[in-house]
Amino acid sequence: MTGSNKTATLTFDGKTLELPMLSPTLGPDVIDIRKLYGQGGVFTYDPGFTSTAACDSSITFIDGEKGILLHRGYPIDQLTEKSHYLEVCYLLLYGELPSAAELEDFEDRVTHHTMLHEQMMHFFRGFRRDAPPMAIMVGVVGAMSAFYHDSTDITDPHQREVASIRMVAKMPTIAAMAFKYSQGQPFVYPRNDLDHASNFLRMCFSVPAEEYEVDPILARAMDRIFTLHADHEQNASTSTVRLAGSSGANPFACIAAGIACLWGPAHGGANQACLEMLEEIGTVDRIPEFIARAKDKNDPFRLMGFGHRVYKNFDPRAKVLKESADEVLELMGIENNPKLQVAKELEKQALEDPYFKEKKLFPNVDFYSGIILEAMGFPTSMFTPIFALSRTVGWIAQWKEMLDDPNLKIGRPRQLYHGATMRDYVDVENR
Repeated sequence: MTGSNKTATLTFDGKTLELPMLSPTLGPDVIDIRKLYGQGGVFTYDPGFTSTAACDSSITFIDGEKGILLHRGYPIDQLTEKSHYLEVCYLLLYGELPSAAELEDFEDRVTHHTMLHEQMMHFFRGFRRDAPPMAIMVGVVGAMSAFYHDSTDITDPHQREVASIRMVAKMPTIAAMAFKYSQGQPFVYPRNDLDHASNFLRMCFSVPAEEYEVDPILARAMDRIFTLHADHEQNASTSTVRLAGSSGANPFACIAAGIACLWGPAHGGANQACLEMLEEIGTVDRIPEFIARAKDKNDPFRLMGFGHRVYKNFDPRAKVLKESADEVLELMGIENNPKLQVAKELEKQALEDPYFKEKKLFPNVDFYSGIILEAMGFPTSMFTPIFALSRTVGWIAQWKEMLDDPNLKIGRPRQLYHGATMRDYVDVENR
């Protein structure tokens, strides 16, 4: 943000304060309230921080009204169409698209860091066999700080770089191993001759008893899911990573905190909720009943996977993923899968319904990603871990940017207190 000549005038209790305003390169102006308490003795009240800019960032821009998502200025549809996940990772981490030599070097560094320390296998075996994969990921990622001591000093730029590469590289391996453990199958080690998405699919679905060939359509769809979830501005999990990082915590602890926040059903579990809704609908003939319920203001039922907290237009990520969803469903066949049949017909009927058009309740990225992951053979318990491994690079980019911010302070929100006023302690025998 940069300063501007504009100011905002705040008048209360006979006081008048002139608050400076800051102008971003994109988006609305921002009122700078950093000195509000010092000069006026008051705080602002903003539950959920829906009207508060908590940081200065140059990574991702969202215009929810127009359905725009930019990474370092590049539209998400161009990146998913012309680029691939690791190149987008480079863009998020370093600010510019890489040259051919830079991309080759980056991909080589990521590829040769995909294996886990062998002793970390014992961590997986310490979990119950039915442990949720997200629980495993939170524990294992947090434990990385116990194994990689040479990349926990956040004051050392080299160590920050090593930690960044390690997490981008190892997160798919951790997620795949969490999946294998939940399935009672042996771990599959990464292979350096495969691309990032193909490597992940192979680690999830191959078994020692037979050869596994990754279909390029599935690999492309997986790469798009990774790319479309790579970063999304200051959402709950990213804010959690920044808040944890503001205390000086090591990078592995910060990312583990982000994973824990993403675990919440209101954040990372949306695509799982969408699939559960499709299961509730059950059959195509019941779709009109549920669409009618969604329109009924007195019915608490909501169509999951439609609409978005930020996007008040079509989710730009959904446009891209719909193409992959169609390709994957055609490849896998949906004639024997009632849930996916319901998804396709629900999408069709909702897009044709004037009510949903008027309310701008279009299918979002969670609707299509859930359909794709279900068709690939992933259980719903793996949807959020895949979200987490995709978002890791965004968390890291935001964390690195925060550490380089000269205005960095430990996060310390204030509160609107409604508790008891001061009172004296009463001895227990007199209560």
